[in-house]
Amino acid sequence: MTTRSTRSPRRRTVVALAVVLAVLAGFIVRLVDIQVVNADDHIKDSLDVAFAGEQTLYGTRGAIVDTNGQTLAGSILRYDCQLSPLLITQIDEQVLAGESDDRLWADVSNDVAEITGQTPEEVRAIVGAALAEDPNSQYAVLKKGVSTEQFRALADLETPYIACVSHPARTYPDGAVAGNLIGFVGADGTPLESLEQSQNACLAATNGTRTYEKGKDGVVIPGTERETPATDGGTLQLTIDRDLQWYMQQLIAEQTQTMAAQRGAILVYEVKTGKVRAAAEYPTVDPNDFAAAPVKDRTSSIFTDWFEPGSTFKGLTAATVIDAGGQTPSSTVVASGLEGFDGGARVRDSFQHPAYTYTLTGVLIDSSNAGISKFSQKVDKQTRYDYFTRFGIGKGTASGYPGEGQGLIYPADQWGAQTTLNTSFGQGVTTTMPELARAYGAIVNGGMKMPLQIIESCTKADGTVVEPDVAEPERVISEGTSAQMREMLENVFLQAPYAKTVAIPGYRLGGKTGTGEKSDGQGNYKAGVYYTTMVGFAPADDPEYVVVVTLDEPTKVTSSAANATAFQKAMTQVLKTYRVMPSTTSPELLPKFG
Repeated sequence: MTTRSTRSPRRRTVVALAVVLAVLAGFIVRLVDIQVVNADDHIKDSLDVAFAGEQTLYGTRGAIVDTNGQTLAGSILRYDCQLSPLLITQIDEQVLAGESDDRLWADVSNDVAEITGQTPEEVRAIVGAALAEDPNSQYAVLKKGVSTEQFRALADLETPYIACVSHPARTYPDGAVAGNLIGFVGADGTPLESLEQSQNACLAATNGTRTYEKGKDGVVIPGTERETPATDGGTLQLTIDRDLQWYMQQLIAEQTQTMAAQRGAILVYEVKTGKVRAAAEYPTVDPNDFAAAPVKDRTSSIFTDWFEPGSTFKGLTAATVIDAGGQTPSSTVVASGLEGFDGGARVRDSFQHPAYTYTLTGVLIDSSNAGISKFSQKVDKQTRYDYFTRFGIGKGTASGYPGEGQGLIYPADQWGAQTTLNTSFGQGVTTTMPELARAYGAIVNGGMKMPLQIIESCTKADGTVVEPDVAEPERVISEGTSAQMREMLENVFLQAPYAKTVAIPGYRLGGKTGTGEKSDGQGNYKAGVYYTTMVGFAPADDPEYVVVVTLDEPTKVTSSAANATAFQKAMTQVLKTYRVMPSTTSPELLPKFG
C-alpha cells in the first residue's frame, strides 16, 4: 500500500527526471540544428573568424600540341623553397650542446647549395641576412622555381627547417621549336605573346580554393574543410608538324647565316587543305628564356611582316591574263630589255637584250619585266586589281595568329601610268608570306583558294572540341587556267638558270622567284638591297605542297638565287616527311620564244 508519504518523493523524482530529459532533448535538438540542419551556415560563419584558413588549388594551364599531338608547350610543377633561420640556430645550439644528433647548418648548407645550384656562401648568406634583420626570423626565401628533382633531393635531406610550396609553371620541351608562333608566359603565368596570349581563352585554367577552420594550435578542425575544385585549361592543337618545323628552323638558320642576311623564313603550305605544316624563321626565340631574345625576334615575322614580292607576282599576272584576257602559254609579245609605254612609263629588265618575241612561258622563265608589262595590257587595270584581291593580296589570311599583317594594294583608280605596269611584276604592291603561299596554292590547286590555318582545334577540359571558324574555299581561276599555269611554272624550274639547283630527282616541281626592292622609308628604294623570295610547289602534275623561302637583305648573293639551295632542301624534306610518291609522268617543254 502506497502512502502519502511515499508518493511525494516518487513524484519529485519523476518530475526531476522529466526536467532532465527535457533539457537533454533541448540540447540534442540544438546540437542537431547546429551540426546537421544548419551546419553549412555555421561553418561559413566560423571561417570568418581569426583562425580560418584558405589554400589556393592551382589548375593546370592547357598544353599546346602539334598536328600529331606532340607537346610544344606544357605545364609542370615548380617549387618555391624557404628556410626557418630561427629553427636552424636552435638545432645548431642543440647539436653543439650534445643534445641532438642532427648535422650542423654549416654542413647541411653545402648539400643544399649543390642541389639548388647556388654556392654554399650564398645559401648561408640568406640565413645570415634574415637573422641580422630579425633574430627570431622564421622565414627566408631559399630559391624559387625549384624543379621536382631538386625538391625531392631537398626532401631527402630530412631537415625540418626547409619547406617548399608547389605551383604550376610553363615549359617548352623542344625549346625554340615553333617559339615564334607559340609565344610565352611570364614568371607569374600571365600569357605575354603570340598564341599563348591570343588563345588564352582555350588554355587558361581556373584556380580553386580549399577553406578550413584551424584551432589555436594550427590543426585543421575536422569537418570544416570546403573545396571549390580547380578547372584545367584546354588543349590547343596546331596544324604544325613538330619534326618538320625543327628541320626547317635548322635549315633557314644555316641559309640565313650563309647568305649573311638579316632574316630568313620558310613556310610550308598544304595545297588541298590550306594548313600550314611549318613556319620556320631565323632569328627565333626560345620561350623557356624569352628575355634572351631581342623584342623584335619574339613574334612571328612570317605572319606580321610585309614585303614587295617582286617577280613572284608575275605568276598572278599570268594567271589573270589567261583567265580573263584569252592568253595561253604560247601567246607572244615583242619586248626588249628596255621598253617605253604610254604616259611616259618605262620598264627595264634585269639584263640587257634585243627585242625578243617572247611567249608568256618565256616571259616567266626569263622573268622579263618588260614582257609581263606588255601581257598585263591584255586586260584593263581594274580586272587585274580584282584578280589580285581575289587571290587574297592585301586581305590577310585570318590564320589565327594575333596581329597578323596584310599586304597593301591600292585601288586601280589610284594607279598612275608607271604603277599600272609595276604592279604586274610585284612593285608598288606588298604582300605577306601567308598571302603569297595561299595565292600560289590557288593557282596550282585547280583554281580553288583554300582558307589558310595554323590552328586545328581547342579541346576543353570536359572533352568538348571547338574548331576555328574558317572561310569557305573560293574559286579564283578556272581549272583550265590552273592547268596551264602549272605547266608554265614547271617550265620555269626546268629552264631557268637555277634549274639544276632546285631539281629533286624523281619529282616534277615548279615555281617562281622574286627579287623585291626595299623602301628607305622616304619614298625611295634602297640601292643594292633586296628582299628575295622563292615560291614553288610539288608534285607539278598533282600539287600537294607549296614552299615559300624568303631572305631579308642577303649580301653574299643578292638575287633570289640565294634562296635556291634552301628551297630544294626544304621541299625534299617535305616530300620525304609526307611520303609523297615520285612522279610517273614526264613534263612537256614549252618554248620561250614564238
